[in-house]
Amino acid sequence: MATDRLQFHEMGLDDRLLKAIADLGWAQPTLIQEKAIPLALDGKDVLARARTGSGKTAAYAIPLIQGLLTSKQTVRDPAVRALVLVPTKELGQQVRTMICQLTAYCVRDVRVADISGKADVSAQRPILMEKPDIVVGTPSRVQAHINAKNLTLHSALEMLVIDEADLLFSFGFESDIKSLICHLPKIYQAFLMSATLNDEVQALKELVLHNPVTLKLQGSQLPDCSQLQQYSVKCEEEDKFLLIYTLLKLGLVQGKTLIFVGGLDRCYRLKLFLEQFAIPACVLNSELPVHSRCHIISQFNQGFYNYIIATDEQGLDNPEVAPQNADSKGKKKRRKTSKSTTGKDKEYGVSRGVDFQNVSNVINFDFPPSVESYIHRVGRTARADNSGTALTFVSSSEVPLLEDVESALTGDNSDSTLKPYGFKMEEIEGFRYRCRDAMRSVTKQAVKEARLKEIKQELLNSEKLKAYFEDNPRDLQLLRHDKDLHPAVIKPHLRNVPDYLVPSTLKSLVNPLLRKKKTKTKLKPKGVVKTTFKKNIRGKNPLKSFRYSRKKNSD
Repeated sequence: MATDRLQFHEMGLDDRLLKAIADLGWAQPTLIQEKAIPLALDGKDVLARARTGSGKTAAYAIPLIQGLLTSKQTVRDPAVRALVLVPTKELGQQVRTMICQLTAYCVRDVRVADISGKADVSAQRPILMEKPDIVVGTPSRVQAHINAKNLTLHSALEMLVIDEADLLFSFGFESDIKSLICHLPKIYQAFLMSATLNDEVQALKELVLHNPVTLKLQGSQLPDCSQLQQYSVKCEEEDKFLLIYTLLKLGLVQGKTLIFVGGLDRCYRLKLFLEQFAIPACVLNSELPVHSRCHIISQFNQGFYNYIIATDEQGLDNPEVAPQNADSKGKKKRRKTSKSTTGKDKEYGVSRGVDFQNVSNVINFDFPPSVESYIHRVGRTARADNSGTALTFVSSSEVPLLEDVESALTGDNSDSTLKPYGFKMEEIEGFRYRCRDAMRSVTKQAVKEARLKEIKQELLNSEKLKAYFEDNPRDLQLLRHDKDLHPAVIKPHLRNVPDYLVPSTLKSLVNPLLRKKKTKTKLKPKGVVKTTFKKNIRGKNPLKSFRYSRKKNSD
């Protein structure tokens, strides 16, 4: 029962912290918060596995802040007392925002700094010289500051947090973590938060935790079918574009939607394809500057955009774990263009850890390369108590991957399964010629030009205008990231959907805004109405039609 659950005010938290929690609208703690916070306040090391969207960030942030407030009563010397390690820059900014919200009423006592950005180490040195209480960063960036002697941990560090621990090894941070441990004091409290407990997390546990309490909350790594509806539809390459066009253009998918693809070129190919039908969408990938990526996520959360096309690029550089929908030509091309991968941000991650808010749908346009990747992608929706839908496109070569996901989810919880999406492809055959017409314009050259144009635009927005936007934050709201790139030839007739093409079974579901608006006949008001010059019939010139008739004098 809810009445038996431990509440925030019963945890012995500082009044300033409780006030900030009330401002955030958190009536009661989530399950992970209820179990982890008291253990952390008792000084225990915690290893927690809880599904994405369950409130893991606050589960370690609250005891972190409470511990600092308590220690500040006796120790006044400024020093870095807490370190939060995250796998991606986007998650680093999110964690810093969460901590700032929780320290709204004690900002002078607890200061936080995010060093996970792409700025030079020397540019971030003044931030660390001020000795913030909490430092948030990726392992590689923290190690760089230690090597530059900007950051010292062995003397005053009290708490260590590793968020999304299952991703740190897969992002290539193993050596950085091992070298970091050498700079930590002998005694410190540690928290490991993860959506999955794999072999890498177990290895990390041995390295940083001391007699930890392990919390395996909620048997399923994803919500059950009452909260999250998961569907799969078997379709080949051309059918994928046909189906995504139908779902979005006819308004069959409602609400904010994340569309995951398997690579950078696929990202822009899909964007250009949707542009042909006047469907705006943002692109999110590792080549964009980190400021642009964070701004896109922020605006998406505020409701500026409905669709984001995101790449899940972890493992793309390794052909063994790359998505199987890429043909042999694609593999050859990747080997040739391996030099271009230097522009990618290795600390990029959209499907993992980032808190997209109020996402109604996740569409896997390309099948995720692993079970963990599927869980992290689908975990962007149905967060907290919200409902959500996940739709996965499956080609014939991806069926084994689908079976792996289904067996993992069924073994986890019988309620978490992928149901076949009952959609009859023959119903939308009338749209196929339109899709083929659009795809003819989306050539390899158009994709290449779109990719370069987008990067140039975002670099301009990110770097040259950064100082201006800092002084004029309102103008930043006007900066949009879903504008048409237009390297492909746009065919105006594709924008509209004729009624005769809409299947009869779907006409009742189609968004009524897509149909032509009927001109409403205004009711004539009763009484005397003064006519104006503007209400004359169009086409008649009153100066030309005017006739003067002279009255005859009556003698």
